[in-house]
Amino acid sequence: MHKKLNELQATAICGNDISSSCLYVSALTIGFAGQYAWISLLIVALVLFLFRKIYVEVVGALPLNGGAYNVLLNTSSKKIASVAAILTVLSYMATAVISASEAMHYLHNIFGGLPVEMATIIVLALFTILAIIGIGESAIVAVVIFLFHLISLTLLVLTSLYFVFSHGFDTFHLNWQMPVNPRGIIYTLFLGFSVAMLGISGFESSANFVEEQEVGVFRKTLRNMWGIVSFFNPVIALLLIAIIPFIELGEHKESLLAYMGHTTGGEWLSWLISVDAVLVLCGAVLTSFVGVSGLLKRMTLDRILPNYFLKENKNGSCYRIIITFLILCISVLVATNGDLESLAGVYTFSFLAVMALFGIGNLLLKIKRKKLPRPERANGLIVVIAIGFIVTGFIGNMLLNEDAFKTFIKYLIPALLFVMLMLSRSMLIQLSLDLVEYFYNPIRKFAVISNRYLRKLHRKIHSQEFVFFTKGDNVAILNKVMQYVQNNETTRKLKIVNIKKREECNEALKKDLEVLDRAYPEIHIEFIELDGTFGPELIDELSKKWNIPKNFMFIGSPGDKFSYRVSDLGGVRLIM
Repeated sequence: MHKKLNELQATAICGNDISSSCLYVSALTIGFAGQYAWISLLIVALVLFLFRKIYVEVVGALPLNGGAYNVLLNTSSKKIASVAAILTVLSYMATAVISASEAMHYLHNIFGGLPVEMATIIVLALFTILAIIGIGESAIVAVVIFLFHLISLTLLVLTSLYFVFSHGFDTFHLNWQMPVNPRGIIYTLFLGFSVAMLGISGFESSANFVEEQEVGVFRKTLRNMWGIVSFFNPVIALLLIAIIPFIELGEHKESLLAYMGHTTGGEWLSWLISVDAVLVLCGAVLTSFVGVSGLLKRMTLDRILPNYFLKENKNGSCYRIIITFLILCISVLVATNGDLESLAGVYTFSFLAVMALFGIGNLLLKIKRKKLPRPERANGLIVVIAIGFIVTGFIGNMLLNEDAFKTFIKYLIPALLFVMLMLSRSMLIQLSLDLVEYFYNPIRKFAVISNRYLRKLHRKIHSQEFVFFTKGDNVAILNKVMQYVQNNETTRKLKIVNIKKREECNEALKKDLEVLDRAYPEIHIEFIELDGTFGPELIDELSKKWNIPKNFMFIGSPGDKFSYRVSDLGGVRLIM
């Protein structure tokens, strides 16, 4: 049994994802909310605070991997739970690809000429290997990245504070006087809040690998993540307002914090923030691999996915899940040509939907599983309010980027179809069997009837008897008769008839026929001796007696002394 994660390790794994939002969410929020961006970010921090109790209650009652999938599985149907799982997987896919790509864009700023797309694939492959090695080893890397990131952000904040107090608040006053959205400050805050919701992506990650954490650690990871984003995101937004004029934001939006570091601390701080961005974004990639591994393993155990994915290595990692996730990430990267806006659409709507479904799962837990023990209970009204905030953010992002929402739907529908097929596979197999039976039964009936008819016809054809009248011919002639019958007629029985006088004895003929009977086992030879005279009367009599048509009776060519013409024999054939 592998070692459980402690508070620092678990916080680092999920914290790298949510804390990496500090690199871009402040700039994005300022772009929509302007000087009021920090208020929007504080509202997001409030929402996150509400969700802390929601998550603690659910995971405390159901301490299993899976997050929203887990709670919905235990309070609703497997199909509804699968929707949450699909959204979570889509969120992780988009997170992994966006984070890896953004990290390589930052690295490209440091090392020009870096092929971004190929480098992104290499980063995804490296973290696949790290995830396969084991979560314990992954946690060590995550901790190093996490601590470096916190140190870098702290240095940036301290340096920026010193810069502001040294250079005054002129820039702050200038930015504060900028006009807001014509629709008013409430609408401005609404837009800022919608965009700022990106800052809590990753908060749901801890619930997806709770089984790998030590007892009591999960609650602390939520507290730590909330504290980090509640402090750094609003503070960095305020510092940006105080240091960089809004007219300059557009020029540096892709690496705004690096520019902020260059402005306040010089080249060394800009370089430090760029390196930190590369590392922490890579840490977010690791979070995706760890989180999706726990979720998909749980789904496989619940028979939503094939048992093929449960194979583990000696470190306890489900490497087939991790490799499959890598393939999916690369396919998404190739399909979108690395277009970050398309990926961001999948990313934003997926995790917001997951958060809302988690809140709904909490309400269902209160209603359907009242007696289930839990360490803490979230107030029902607070849960509804929290869900309302998430829905508001979802609608806001739809209004801001309709194309991104369409991209999200394009990825969601095929994923839903796949999982629905997996959930319905038993019914589909039975339906296939019924269809096969439906089409096969008439064919089988036709085959049985045809088989009987053909066999009967075959037996009838072979049951027809033939007659050869011999004059006591030698074995060579009789052998030619047998060859003729075998090559030209379909029968299993041949009567060889010898018309003799009373005093004649044909012992030699009998012995020859016994030899021929053994030589032609497929044709039974019946030797018949009759007293009398060969002629039309005898042929007619035997034909009626044996029910053998005269044309199935053979003779050898008659000599000059034969008393009858061939036509007098009623159709008897000459074969020799």
